[in-house]
Amino acid sequence: MAAAVLSLTTFFSTLLGGLFAVKFKNKLHLIMGFTAGVLLGVVSFEIFPEIISRVREGNFEPIEPMIALVVGFLLFHILEKSILIHHAHEADYARHRHPQVGVLSALALAGHSFLDGVGIGLGFQAGPTVGLLVAIAVISHDFTDGMNTITLMLANHNSLKKSKMFLFLDALAPVLGVLSTLFFSMPPHFLLWYLGFFAGFLLYIGASDILPEAHSQFSSWRTIALTFLGVLLIFFISRFV
Repeated sequence: MAAAVLSLTTFFSTLLGGLFAVKFKNKLHLIMGFTAGVLLGVVSFEIFPEIISRVREGNFEPIEPMIALVVGFLLFHILEKSILIHHAHEADYARHRHPQVGVLSALALAGHSFLDGVGIGLGFQAGPTVGLLVAIAVISHDFTDGMNTITLMLANHNSLKKSKMFLFLDALAPVLGVLSTLFFSMPPHFLLWYLGFFAGFLLYIGASDILPEAHSQFSSWRTIALTFLGVLLIFFISRFV
């Protein structure tokens, strides 16, 4: 039930991110800086300790979740560099802008958002605290997903109406992802691999995607301070929730 309720929060987070991108483009770097800190905090203060605990309890090999982490990091690196980043760079050149490029990029983001929802559902299978903090990370990330959906669609000469339609699809995707996990459960060993894999995913989008983007045009001490604030927020939540 908690996972289902939080999935609705991801829905509104994505929508708000898209609408924010339309109205307040000059403030995006501050939110991205804070989001990067949240993701780093979730990996460091909740997912890693949960992995360590499960390795000890199940007498598993510690190298297994670390391999899953590397796989998760590299998989999303390959996906983004081969699809999203390539298309986003095309938007820098006016004669290369094509509406279908924006549509394909938005669909790829929706696919990522579906996996975000699956991550929330599996996080609650690992434990309520893990699920809550994974949900916080996903909600923060989905805000930027909403911004990216609108930005990529509009940059490639799609109409505002069509852009909002794909924003709605992106917002719905994590809800469907959470609901899908109600129909299956992961054995403890597979759940350990999932935690490693999802940690790699969060590290990638935080350190290699969102944080560099936050400083690409408006690097400032305020952005850095918000990143620290995001880390501290998750540290205190993980200690007292």
